Amino acid sequence: MSLTALHSTAVIYRRILSQFPQDISLAFAYGSGVFKQQGTSQGQMEKNMLDFVLTVDDPVTWHTMNLLQNRKHYSILKLLGPRMISSIQNEHGAAVYYNTLVPVDGRIIKYGVISTESLIDDLMHWKTLYVAGRLHKPVKMLVQSENGKLRAALVSNLKSAVMASFLMLPESFTEEDLFLQIAGLSYAGDFRMVIGEDKSKVANIVKDNIQHFRILYSNILRDCPQVVYKSQQGQLEVDKSPEGQFVQLMALPRTLQQKITKLVDPPGKNRDVEEILLQVAQDPDCGAVVQQGISSIVKTSSITQSVKGIFTAGMWKTVSYSSKKLMKMWKGWRRKPSVSHMS
Repeated sequence: MSLTALHSTAVIYRRILSQFPQDISLAFAYGSGVFKQQGTSQGQMEKNMLDFVLTVDDPVTWHTMNLLQNRKHYSILKLLGPRMISSIQNEHGAAVYYNTLVPVDGRIIKYGVISTESLIDDLMHWKTLYVAGRLHKPVKMLVQSENGKLRAALVSNLKSAVMASFLMLPESFTEEDLFLQIAGLSYAGDFRMVIGEDKSKVANIVKDNIQHFRILYSNILRDCPQVVYKSQQGQLEVDKSPEGQFVQLMALPRTLQQKITKLVDPPGKNRDVEEILLQVAQDPDCGAVVQQGISSIVKTSSITQSVKGIFTAGMWKTVSYSSKKLMKMWKGWRRKPSVSHMS
């Protein structure tokens, strides 16, 4: 992408953000309208919907202002008022409220609103892995306040993604293997990957954006005592001993540790988490157990958030949005060779 194109996209994002109430603690753009994905031309990118997440300290005040400025963005739920909208945002699905298929400045956008508190909780503990999972992948940061707790949570989320991926990878692997594993975390167990999302989505995200992934993760990999990172060759070797895996398991976010515990410990046994994780660390299927734990978090939040989306978007927009997703999935299938050489 040329420098002028980069500059003009930065201006587009700024102009779009300027249309919203300004008390935002974190804002980022993501998805195929922002980062080039394999099989997408520059022209297609410019037609793709732009996706944003806006993090706000006080959702009630923010929605009050946004309803005054941008009432048309909301579905019929606007009639319930800002307090009700905020409680739908916070108490259902993944604590995000989306307005979708919104025309702004000649582009079609979708934006999700999440409270700073809910975001920090998801980044630290992977309660839903919804926005935390988005932030495992490169995003275009547009606003970032000086909130120290939020900054620390953003780094913690990346470290957790690395640890979970180590547990699911073999002893030695490439940078690309690691980034594919990380990018796939938030799609594990997502029912939309069965119906509605392009199956080769994870590979498309990683292939053209290796450099962006490096920028996100290279410092963490260099400082991590669990891994030998040969950055010149793009090769990594991780400690797969039971002791090494135990350290990695102990570093995972709390919700994932609880899910793993539930999977391994029969009810009524009530052993402590540390004891169970020590057992998992010695299991040859350790990686599969971690994968199952992640899937169970993602499955719940992807279903509840999608059901919520039907109401927050309204029926017509939901049908329109879903049909576009199904078209993308169909095109993904068409691109695939008829005989797969992969086992």
